[in-house]
Amino acid sequence: MLVLAASGCVTKYGFAGGGLPSHVKTMAVQPFDNETPTPEIQRELLDVMRRDLQSRLGVRDAPESRSDAVVKGVIRSYDAEVPVAYSADPSLAVTARRRLRITLDVQIVDLTTNKTIWEKQGLSAEGEYAERDEPAGRREALRKIVNDIVEGAQSQW
Repeated sequence: MLVLAASGCVTKYGFAGGGLPSHVKTMAVQPFDNETPTPEIQRELLDVMRRDLQSRLGVRDAPESRSDAVVKGVIRSYDAEVPVAYSADPSLAVTARRRLRITLDVQIVDLTTNKTIWEKQGLSAEGEYAERDEPAGRREALRKIVNDIVEGAQSQW
């Protein structure tokens, strides 16, 4: 009898979940509203998010009407002309490296409960690129943004 009483007093520790709720199996990614003068950023962000979010969060892509969760947001700013490093030749007035910054608001909503799973206002990331290779810097910044979204969604306890 003492053993039974003692076993009832043992506190059980454990970790439950982390990441998305267990019923979220499918996810839709909406095109983000674009408040920048750079139209290609919307499509590139959508492509990267569709390719990477589902696989890294363990969900399948689905249209919003049949998905358990949706990712949506607004691209707030895109600043691309920040010089980082200059040419060593003083007669040249060009930079060798530049940096761009993308800032957005993002939200992941559980469509079953209609509650926000995770959101971040002012999420920003930077990407460096060689002179005249802005797309490389944009890819780097978008990769960092998706990383931050995945980490944010996975940090939910």
